[in-house]
Amino acid sequence: MKLYLVTSNENKLKEVRLILPEGFDVESIEAIAPMKDIVEDAGTFFGNSLKKIEAYRDVGVPLLADDSGLVIESLGGFPGVNSARFMQNSHYSEKMQIILDRMVNEENRAARFVCAALFYDPSNSVLVGVEEQVEGIIARKQTGENGFGYDPIFVPQGYSQTFGVLGDSVKKELSHRGKAFRKLFSLVHLYTGKK
Repeated sequence: MKLYLVTSNENKLKEVRLILPEGFDVESIEAIAPMKDIVEDAGTFFGNSLKKIEAYRDVGVPLLADDSGLVIESLGGFPGVNSARFMQNSHYSEKMQIILDRMVNEENRAARFVCAALFYDPSNSVLVGVEEQVEGIIARKQTGENGFGYDPIFVPQGYSQTFGVLGDSVKKELSHRGKAFRKLFSLVHLYTGKK
C-alpha cells in the first residue's frame, strides 16, 4: 500500500521509512502535490496533525501526518506545539542554545517528546490517530550530530547520552515518532488486512 506523508521534512520521512512494515511504501506528499502553507495553530499536536490531513484530503490518496514537539516541564511545556515554529528562521543549534540558557540554573530538567500520528484513507473516509511520547531530560549542553531538531539536547530515560549521540538504531526503538508510527501501522494493518 502506497502512503503519502504530509511533510517536506526529509528527516521525518527517513524516520518513518525506518519503521515501515512490509507491504507499505511511503513518499512525501510533494511527490504528487505541491506543498501547501499549512497554518499549524490548533494548540495540540493532534489538532495540528489533523490540519495537515485536511489540507490534502481532496488529493484522493492514503495519507499520513504527524505533529510532534519537545515539552519541557520547568518551562511550562515550552516549546511544545510551537517546537518547529519557535525562532522559525533560526538553526536548531541556536534554538537549543536559547533553551539551555533559559535552563542554566534549573534543576528540574524533565522533558518529553510527543508525537501525534494520523492515517487517512479517502476510499472509506477512515481516520485513525494515535499519540505517543518518550520521557527524558534536557542535557546541560548540545552533544552529537545524529538525528535532527532538538535531538542533541534530549537524553531519553534510561540513557546517559542524547539522541544526537545515540543515533538512528536506538532512536527508532525509543522515539516518540517511532512509537507513534509503529502503533499507527499496527492499527492500519488491522484496517487494511495487510500483514
